[in-house]
Amino acid sequence: MTETIDYTPFAPALPARRARALPWVTVVAGSLLTVVPVVATAPLFPPLGLVMLLAWRLLARFALRPWAAAPLGLIDDLVSGQPLGSAVFLWSLCFLIIELVEQRLAFRDFWQDWLLAAGAIACTLVGGRLLAAPLRAQVDAAMAAQIAIAVLLFPVATRLVAWIDHKRERAA
Repeated sequence: MTETIDYTPFAPALPARRARALPWVTVVAGSLLTVVPVVATAPLFPPLGLVMLLAWRLLARFALRPWAAAPLGLIDDLVSGQPLGSAVFLWSLCFLIIELVEQRLAFRDFWQDWLLAAGAIACTLVGGRLLAAPLRAQVDAAMAAQIAIAVLLFPVATRLVAWIDHKRERAA
């Protein structure tokens, strides 16, 4: 009979407060990445705060409370330069729509989560464009590229969230 050795007691455990704060910190860090000075001819940088928020909501449902989208959206509005309240409204709306979809679906897999996140990212960016820019502004091609980049980064964000959530659960 072979015996397996568990080395997890030697790993440092996270305090409970730090484990609860990790989802908040990762979303705020994603939003803060928009202030990194990057020279670009087109606004192609994806909304990483939104991508991280959706990854937490779809992968670890109870890591963030339903009301968490509003204060995190306010932080994103303050950092990104969007009109104040746009991310608060749009991120909260994303949470509500995801909740309605989850009530309808009995089971979800990664592809459904990715499709749901893609729809939420697209609707949020289009809604933010309608709130921030005049209708005659020529930003649609850059916005389509930004949506594509954000949707393609969602699996990377879910891997990161899964790794962080594994560390969080091990601490609890």
